Amino acid sequence: MRRSERLAEIVEIVRDGRLHLARDIAAALQVSVRTVYRDIDTLVASGVPIEGERGVGYLLREPIFLPPMGLSLTELEALTLGMAIVKEAADPELQAAAASVLAKLGEHASNRRQAPKSWGFGVYAFERAQEGFKHMPLIRRAIRDRLKLRITYRALNERESTRVIRPLQTEYWGRVWTCSAWCELRNRFRAFRIDRIERCETIGTSFQPEIGKTLQDYLEQVAEQMQRDR
Repeated sequence: MRRSERLAEIVEIVRDGRLHLARDIAAALQVSVRTVYRDIDTLVASGVPIEGERGVGYLLREPIFLPPMGLSLTELEALTLGMAIVKEAADPELQAAAASVLAKLGEHASNRRQAPKSWGFGVYAFERAQEGFKHMPLIRRAIRDRLKLRITYRALNERESTRVIRPLQTEYWGRVWTCSAWCELRNRFRAFRIDRIERCETIGTSFQPEIGKTLQDYLEQVAEQMQRDR
């Protein structure tokens, strides 16, 4: 087995989130424990989030990996443009992630003779979209953890209202971000422009999926409305 294949096998072994002893990994790969130690040191040095130590065991805390893939120049341009937009038009957490992806693309793109250093794109953040970025980390966390939010919302007619919502997903429309949610005030789905949310906070209450109030229900409702509008 080549070393590159062995490194990939080690990642596959530890990605289940359980603790694995070096001797067990060595037995599975039919190599010495010392070889496993060296290979894990190599993986950690290359950025693979393996945690543990010799004599205790190893596990992978963040098992999120993409398999090796080949990208055409156009696909690479599309990916780079997307990351450039996120880097300019997102909250700080996503901006940092986009910058990291761009750095990795620049470092690992294999077709360097064809891949230009600059893609020729100008990405300018939209002022209105930026106004809601301060709420994005909380909204994204609330979606992931199913947390209810209390928002103060300023409608297009400048009227303010306070609502409790169940956030389901966010959408980017080129100039503004929206948050699709179940609104407990109106007892129906609503899409809120995030740049028009004045205040946003958790209320310490989580929610569980209920029939008629889930993201799937919302998407089906949107699809039905689109069919009717045709």
